[in-house]
Amino acid sequence: MAALLEVKGLKAFYGQTQSLYDVGFDIETGGITTLLGANGAGKTTTLRAICNMVRREGLVRFDGKDIKNLPTEEVVRLRIAHVPEGRGTFTTLTVDENLRIAAYTRKDKQAVNRELERVFAYFPRLKERIQQQAGTLSGGEQQMLAIARALMLGPRLMLLDEPSFGLAPLIVVEIFRILRRINEEEKVSILLVEQNAALALDLADHAYVLETGRVVMSGPSTVVKNDENIRKSYLGY
Repeated sequence: MAALLEVKGLKAFYGQTQSLYDVGFDIETGGITTLLGANGAGKTTTLRAICNMVRREGLVRFDGKDIKNLPTEEVVRLRIAHVPEGRGTFTTLTVDENLRIAAYTRKDKQAVNRELERVFAYFPRLKERIQQQAGTLSGGEQQMLAIARALMLGPRLMLLDEPSFGLAPLIVVEIFRILRRINEEEKVSILLVEQNAALALDLADHAYVLETGRVVMSGPSTVVKNDENIRKSYLGY
């Protein structure tokens, strides 16, 4: 299957400090790819570099188009949705307002309302809390809202940064089940950064392991998951 996102020779910098060194990977159309590694390995920086949120060098191609020099807002308009670590919801706004802001570029209000109902089919709990302030939601509900906001963009690719962070295990299982449905039903490709390697490998088709800003291992998730040496050396379980 053709690659939707191609990353080659990616370098990233915070000021004069280099964080990524010639990182390369592909994401297949309709596929789920996970980036694994310890804290500080460069996983979050990789997502930021794709969206041009940090200074970067190298090739970033989306659907055959070089997007390296596009500003972040233009990357979003290509329907690349970034769900950052920490969720990034507007805590003083309601659930409804958070979701409608995500669709601000869309002029057809009826289409936006249809999109809302589609999102609520995945997250019925958010519909129950539609007029509730986002800051009063539980951590799991705020993570659901962050993913739902990304869905309002009608994304072709979702970049998810630590969606399980700080959540109870049962909530994490529910969110990952929903991500699987979104991938299968909406054909949305997913690039997942996740500390819980076992969970990520169960969801993903392909895995890349980062260490100090470099890809040190890659392969089908089933191969990485079943390789005891990889798990012990790089994934810590």
